[in-house]
Amino acid sequence: MIITTTPSIEGRKIKEYKGIVSGETILGANVFRDFMAGLSDFFGGRSAAYEDELIKARNIALGEMQRQAEAYGANAIVGIDLDYEVVGQGGSMLMVTASGTAVYVE
Repeated sequence: MIITTTPSIEGRKIKEYKGIVSGETILGANVFRDFMAGLSDFFGGRSAAYEDELIKARNIALGEMQRQAEAYGANAIVGIDLDYEVVGQGGSMLMVTASGTAVYVE
C-alpha cells in the first residue's frame, strides 16, 4: 500500500475515493524511561527511550489506518496527517493519531 502526506501520487491517477481512514494509539511511559529521559535532558543529548516510544506509537497508528483502508478496498492513502499529543495526569501518556483519505489508484 502506498501512503503519502501529499494529496496525490505522482504518475498515478486516483480512480476512486474510498473514504477517510484513521488510526489512534495511546502509550504510557514507564518510570525507568522517565528517569533515563531526565538524565538525557540534564546532561544534554537525545532521549532514545522516548524516540523509540514515538516511533512505536506512530507505527501502530499508521498500521491501524492501513488496515482500515484495506477493508475499504483501497490500495493507497493520500493526505496523511500525523498528530502527537501528551495526555493523562502529568502528561504520562503519549497519543498519536493518523488520518488520511483511502483511495484506489491505477
